[in-house]
Amino acid sequence: MNYEILPMRESDIHGIVSLENECFSSPWTYEGIEEELHNPDSHFLCAKGEKIMGYIGIQEICGEAYITNIAVSGEFRRNGIARKLLAEACIGAGERKCEFITLEVRESNLPAISLYESEGFEKVGIRKNFYSRPTENGIIYTKFLTR
Repeated sequence: MNYEILPMRESDIHGIVSLENECFSSPWTYEGIEEELHNPDSHFLCAKGEKIMGYIGIQEICGEAYITNIAVSGEFRRNGIARKLLAEACIGAGERKCEFITLEVRESNLPAISLYESEGFEKVGIRKNFYSRPTENGIIYTKFLTR
């Protein structure tokens, strides 16, 4: 499978919105993603082949990196795309001197939890009823980059 991990561009927004709608019960809007493109604290990466196959969004504040979303289209899952996006996000955050990178994941999302744990993320907490549609706890996973 041929694809590249590249920074998000204006022309990628429609593909990311499609992924949001495919993958999430509360998707980001076009305007919300466009705003992140122009936010100097945000770093969005896309897995791009013939189209947007996946993406990851990271916001960095005071040396801390927060993964806002990571998504891969159903037709491209199980090909290592999420792992590559996650690895590139961690490398970028480390290069920008972030101390850690963190995210929340639905407690029922066992494939994602397995990925995060295999990439060195540690469970550090729970956010009660963090998700809606359906209501579910979010597990906080963090990878410390300065250890």
